[in-house]
Amino acid sequence: MGTRERRLRSNESDLLISELFLGSGADSQEVAIAAVGSFGRGELSPGSDLDIVIIHSGSYSPAKLSEIVNSILYPLWDKKIKVDHSVRTRQEVRSALSEDLKVAMGLLDIRLVCGSADLVADVQSMALSAWRDGSSHYLPLLRQTLEERYERNGELAYLLEPDLKESRGGLRDITALRAIHTSGALILPMERVSQAESLLSTVREALHIVSGRDKDRLLFAEQDKVAELLKYSDADALMSDVAQSARAVDYLMQMTWYQYQHKGKDGLGRFLKRTRSTSVSPGVTISNREVVIDNNYDIDADPVVGLRAAATAAQLGLRLSFDSLRIYADALDVGRGKLPTPWPREAREYLITLIGAGPAMVEIFEALDQEEILFHWIPEWRGVRSLPQRNVLHRHTVDRHMVETAVSAAALTREVHRPDLLLFTALFHDIGKGTEEDHSLRGEILIAPLAERIGFNQRDIATIQLLIRHHLLLSATATRRDLDDPATIASVVESINDVGTLELLHALSIADGEATGRAAWSDWKASLVSELVRKTKLALTDNTVMQQPELRDDQISRAALGSLDVVIEDRGHVYSVEIISPDKTGLLSIVSGVLNLLRLDVRSARTKTINGVAVMEWLVVPDPNAPDLTSEDLQRELIKGLAAEEKLAERIQNRIDDYAQMPTIPVPAPVVETFLDAATDATIIEVRSHDRPALLFSIGDTVRKCNIDIKSAIVTTLGAEAIDTLYVSEIGGGALSTERALEVASRIESSLK
Repeated sequence: MGTRERRLRSNESDLLISELFLGSGADSQEVAIAAVGSFGRGELSPGSDLDIVIIHSGSYSPAKLSEIVNSILYPLWDKKIKVDHSVRTRQEVRSALSEDLKVAMGLLDIRLVCGSADLVADVQSMALSAWRDGSSHYLPLLRQTLEERYERNGELAYLLEPDLKESRGGLRDITALRAIHTSGALILPMERVSQAESLLSTVREALHIVSGRDKDRLLFAEQDKVAELLKYSDADALMSDVAQSARAVDYLMQMTWYQYQHKGKDGLGRFLKRTRSTSVSPGVTISNREVVIDNNYDIDADPVVGLRAAATAAQLGLRLSFDSLRIYADALDVGRGKLPTPWPREAREYLITLIGAGPAMVEIFEALDQEEILFHWIPEWRGVRSLPQRNVLHRHTVDRHMVETAVSAAALTREVHRPDLLLFTALFHDIGKGTEEDHSLRGEILIAPLAERIGFNQRDIATIQLLIRHHLLLSATATRRDLDDPATIASVVESINDVGTLELLHALSIADGEATGRAAWSDWKASLVSELVRKTKLALTDNTVMQQPELRDDQISRAALGSLDVVIEDRGHVYSVEIISPDKTGLLSIVSGVLNLLRLDVRSARTKTINGVAVMEWLVVPDPNAPDLTSEDLQRELIKGLAAEEKLAERIQNRIDDYAQMPTIPVPAPVVETFLDAATDATIIEVRSHDRPALLFSIGDTVRKCNIDIKSAIVTTLGAEAIDTLYVSEIGGGALSTERALEVASRIESSLK
């Protein structure tokens, strides 16, 4: 079973039609029979129609022509052979080409069966020329018909009982890709299309055999039989291959349409005289609304560049360049650009940034999967790739379900204090599926070496393992146990013993439920889980707020000098910056503003004031256009910033305005929370926000305008999410009143909108 058998069926049909043609009395110089569609390609499954075109010169009378046609068709019908036919002159073919997309596409596969070779050659040449010359007319129509078909038939890769021909990623799409390639508008990797076509055609052929009829929908009842016929271990293995082939087709289709739409055009659809490129980070460029990895960039010296490009594309809502992906994948395949173990911090942050992009990450992640780049970074992903879930509650394969869970989790990052742990766990929470073992317990084991390799510390790994082991705990408990029974709450506390982890588990439960679908997650179930979490929180001690930073002895000694002191350590793509300065209202915003103007992206910061002197530790990443940073340069810029605050603010606003011209993706609104009793002499204000240019400056400037002091601060950027914890007090000392704290929080929140 396969291409050879389908070719043999086509050959047998050719012989049968040729025999009937010889007996019809038709002049072989005036009439021809040509095959089109799958018959034209020599790909006949047992239940396939015979698609033929009877072409004639127009010399026969209508009655004689009808006699010839009937003498050919009736014997075929008597044999129960389904025939889809048309009878046309060359001129009629020409008219049909301009009026009917289906005819135009079908004739691209035309081949002679019997009769006049000249007639068929003329039509073949006419059809090919019309298709290529009229591609600007045909291709938009083709895209419209595809979208309409997708609405009716869904996605082949993710349906439990898919239509192998009509669903998205199916055989119809393969025909469309071949037609686009033939048009010459784009050059497609047809070898990849052929691989998918061979698999799907063979499965369809097997379906026809086991069902005994012409059908394209692969039902549950037939999946085991088809798998057995094709010598698969089970139906899951079969459906995994079907899903992967469909995903490959769909990926190529989406890339094709994007390239067709944007080829040589700017964001407004205008044709460009030259390529416009903008460097956004080392080795990464935006060119014609695509994120490109620079061709000659040294990926061995900077193996993080692939993750950086993916994160950039996701955060900007742009695509990764198809050509870049293929070149980068080829380099990885020969051992270049291998990430070290453990990953450096920036690699982990770019992964979190990618995951946290919400819906924008799906397309990027799929591209990384299809080009098999993902497996160089995360080989564990192969175990769940296109793994089916024969469960009516699930809409997707295991891997796509985890991606969709991450998408849902991205909308919940403001609800937790560790968005990086939420996003990472969401993406891998079902990594243990694929065997008969309890997937939660298996996942807990599998995730540990993966999380360690990616660079999480042991405490974080333990939290991730706990979340995976118990990711079904809240939903199962809420729906099966009495929430008014203290024993129910005690059972949750026994497994989850701190508020921060409970927040993470709650968000993960919501994301997992939403990604599964309405059959598994409802408003009623969500309300039960929320009530369970509320009652569990009451039984736990809140320890979510970070403690004030502690100073080293050498920092205390240098602070005692009371003068401005700057020390910079170059760590490759990252600078560690230590600043000691006499404290003043607004110092945090001034320093962060100066760093921003120097094109330095703040990844983390810790600051504490002692005896009127601030000790600041910063971790910053320079952008490609940033000059080399020296202690002297930074100290000089800080002195200028401290002396001219208004001028500094104006320059920063100009830089923010420049960034505003870049594409954006939807992100959750910032959350500002106050903790009135968490510190003895200060009020804690925590800001959870999507990171953006000059974010810390905006927060610090708002605090300054409220006439309050920042005693200490802990600033953490986790991927694209920023957690800024500020210990603030009234000028002269003392914590803020409740009313004052709420006022400041409100003003910060307003400034970030």
